[in-house]
Amino acid sequence: MGNREALLVGAKECLREKGYDRSSVRDIATAAGVSMAAIGYHYGSREALLNQALFEMLDEWGDAMGRALVPDADGSTKRHFEQMWEGLIADFGAHPDLWLASVELFMQAQRQPELRAALADGTAQGRRGMAAILRGVPEDQVPEESVRTIGSVQVALMSGMLIQHLSDPAAAPTADEVLEGLRGLADLAR
Repeated sequence: MGNREALLVGAKECLREKGYDRSSVRDIATAAGVSMAAIGYHYGSREALLNQALFEMLDEWGDAMGRALVPDADGSTKRHFEQMWEGLIADFGAHPDLWLASVELFMQAQRQPELRAALADGTAQGRRGMAAILRGVPEDQVPEESVRTIGSVQVALMSGMLIQHLSDPAAAPTADEVLEGLRGLADLAR
């Protein structure tokens, strides 16, 4: 593995262990086993490296989630949706470090226009990906209306549940409670 790849691995390790704001150039270089100057040479800045590392981590998570959320053999979309929420909430608890780093990324994006643009693009991809998973079709076949409705609402719900699980895991809703809440909201919307 070259220095560039080692830095990316080291940055991911630091994001998991220390978070975005507390991962220093020294921490990343030490985790990667390279000099601190290598960060500037390969990535330009600590922030650029951490941003790339976090985006890759989120992409890896999205790919894994997409593979894990295959509908049951009977094609039951209801059970598929239940499994999605069970998996999401389990993942929030299993990897709070990743999710906290992603929230920190949103905060950083408010001060960095380039990062904000990249984050907006990532969010758009997330909406499309969620709509594809929920509709059971490839991303390139998702109608724009589904991206703007189902995808957007699912991402909003996930973000809200994530914040609740990060701030108070013991009192955060379970998958069953989320689903019951969605049923109640659907009744109100009718």
